[in-house]
Amino acid sequence: MNQTVIARITTALLVILVALPLLFIVLQALFPHFSAGSLRDPFSAIPHLLAEPQLPAMFSGTLQIAFGVALLSALIGLPLGVARGLFDLPCPKLWDLLFLIPFLTPPYIAALSWMLVLQTQGYLMQLTGLDLNNLLFSKSGIVLVMTLNIFPVIYFAVSRSLLASGQRLALVARVHGATPWRAFYHITLPLLSPALAAGMLLAFTLAIEEYGVPAALGTRSGVVMLTVGIEEKLADWPIDLPGASLLSLMLIAVALGGWALQRKLTGGTDVTSVSGKPAAHVGAKLGLFTAPVVAVMAMIGFIAVVLPGLSMAVTGFSATLSGGLAWDNLTGAHFAALFAQRGDALPALGTSVSLAFAAALITGLLGLCAAWLVVMQRIKGRALIDALSLMPAALPGVVVGVGLILLWNRAFWPVSPYNTWAILLLSYCCLLLPWPVRYIGSAMRQLGGNLEPAARVHGASAFQALRFIVLPLIFPAMLASMLMVFAIASRELVTSLLLSPAGTQTVAVFIWRQFEQGSVGQGMAMATLTLITGLGLMLTALAIMQRSTKG
Repeated sequence: MNQTVIARITTALLVILVALPLLFIVLQALFPHFSAGSLRDPFSAIPHLLAEPQLPAMFSGTLQIAFGVALLSALIGLPLGVARGLFDLPCPKLWDLLFLIPFLTPPYIAALSWMLVLQTQGYLMQLTGLDLNNLLFSKSGIVLVMTLNIFPVIYFAVSRSLLASGQRLALVARVHGATPWRAFYHITLPLLSPALAAGMLLAFTLAIEEYGVPAALGTRSGVVMLTVGIEEKLADWPIDLPGASLLSLMLIAVALGGWALQRKLTGGTDVTSVSGKPAAHVGAKLGLFTAPVVAVMAMIGFIAVVLPGLSMAVTGFSATLSGGLAWDNLTGAHFAALFAQRGDALPALGTSVSLAFAAALITGLLGLCAAWLVVMQRIKGRALIDALSLMPAALPGVVVGVGLILLWNRAFWPVSPYNTWAILLLSYCCLLLPWPVRYIGSAMRQLGGNLEPAARVHGASAFQALRFIVLPLIFPAMLASMLMVFAIASRELVTSLLLSPAGTQTVAVFIWRQFEQGSVGQGMAMATLTLITGLGLMLTALAIMQRSTKG
């Protein structure tokens, strides 16, 4: 398999996963009657959208929330990632697992968990008398709740970059008289810039496309975002497909603006940190600072993971919400009911795990090929491939679902994945493709441009160089991105609600339906079971990874 074949296959898959659904969204935005098979009255939906009084508030609210989440995620994730990547921390794998948990928790579940903790008469007020209701239902509260779910993006990007590059250059600087701070500022931080920029871009795009948190908290705080506006146009009668598509194009424009800013800041500053066999990680000793650093990481882990997790579990074991924190209000009936509903819960869990595993595998391989073509091969048209790989991050799940429906629910297709489990897999792969592309691309930028040409000079083909030289070096970043894809896909809600065929139910759909029926306790019980299952799978994956590394 040569470079041309890989490029053609990658391009074809990107067209199917991203370009075609996006094309149908654009057509629906420009031609209001496109869903009915007509191209009449082009552009007539644009004046109606621009005349909407809420549009400026939605646009400014989206930008403010997204910038706030990206900056706060960097303030939290950068020091945590540096501590994990540079220093010899106790139980390093445990910190990775701890900060992976937010990805296993659906954002709307996290928002509801924080509501149960912080609102008036919530768990915090019951225990301490402290009422943080006003903080929660505010723009700052929305930014904070989103950040606590998203900051691991930057933590993993920074820590994996440092683990891959090692400290050899910084140690050389120390030998030549540089202070630890100067070595970090002039050597380590520039090496981190591609990974940090990629992580902040992902945090930004995740924030602009998030629906669950602003829907749960924004109504009472007066904050509106584009995603909420899109959902309202699709849910309220009459359904406004052109308006939803136009708002989606606005999101794409915002995301591409962030992508252009990232390219401007880091496009000309790629650095080489790996010149051969990757060095084993030997973290620096923290000495007297070990306890303070561990205490800070534990505090952030407690706030971001333990508190909402306890809220989720306590609610799952509570007979009623009004009963509060009382021993006589505890019950295991909600968990027992999960296994007593004619098998609805366990098949839903199995479906979600299977689809998430398949999505992680497909996006990992496709992301590897796309990043390799863009970063290392620099083929003609690489900017298009790079842009296509980013665009799904700017598309809310509800819009991806609509695009897939518009695309595949057509009579002219001889074979269509519509109304099968394959449409769910397509939606997950489309939504989550940016993760592997950005993480793998960031790792490849640190390899430099000499390793693969050296292999080619000695007779290796492009595919052999990719398989035997590049892949072993960037595999930790690839595996980390695939784990995140798995975690996010296993709890994807919006596209699952739109696209699940009859008889197919995922975990997110099951939980959502419990909430709709007023069974918050049972929904939280299912969320707790899903979290425990996801953690078990992550532990197994890390154990297999560690065993293969030792072997």
